[in-house]
Amino acid sequence: MGLKKCSTGVWAIALILLVLIADQAIKVMVKTHMFLFERIEVMPWFHISFTENSGMAFGMEFVGTWILAIFRLAAIFFFCIYLRRLVQRKANKGFVFAIALIVAGAIGNLIDNCLYGLIFTESLPAYVASQPAQFVEFGHGYASFFNGRVVDMFYFPLFEWPTWMPIVGGSTFFGAIFNLADAAVTTGAIIILLFYSKLIFSNKPEAVSSDEESK
Repeated sequence: MGLKKCSTGVWAIALILLVLIADQAIKVMVKTHMFLFERIEVMPWFHISFTENSGMAFGMEFVGTWILAIFRLAAIFFFCIYLRRLVQRKANKGFVFAIALIVAGAIGNLIDNCLYGLIFTESLPAYVASQPAQFVEFGHGYASFFNGRVVDMFYFPLFEWPTWMPIVGGSTFFGAIFNLADAAVTTGAIIILLFYSKLIFSNKPEAVSSDEESK
């Protein structure tokens, strides 16, 4: 199979790897160089704010870490099969790349759940710990397999709602703290909803191919 014929699949894999490498590099840097809850103001509207969570994207927590890890694993398996099918049927490239972003983000946070508790000491606030978390021998970390916490760091306090507004008054617009994996999943989902929702709800979402689109 020639490179041209495989190009969409190759680029999808490359996108997944790029997001995974960047996501993990940022998380490891933050975890090993910052104390828990430490915040660095890069710009007034952009902070690096180190938090950890055992729940869903953007710091939300609903169920146990191991349940979420299993859910992510099942979702990754489904999306990988779906992605392979799309590539084989020469589906729309934008749709393929959007699915690839979702796969990359899910894998990125699953790595935290599965491995971080095994390879890192626990991250603690500066008033409790003398140093940030460090790598340890495999299996001697702060938690067991499937019970590691997801590292979040990106915080964009763009503006505060006017105090006179009900409910949200005085609070920060989009106060969630998230990571690159969360952003990848969200970006992929938004792209699909905005541009490819018909492919999702049609009987054959793979029917619109890149070749057909170019005609």
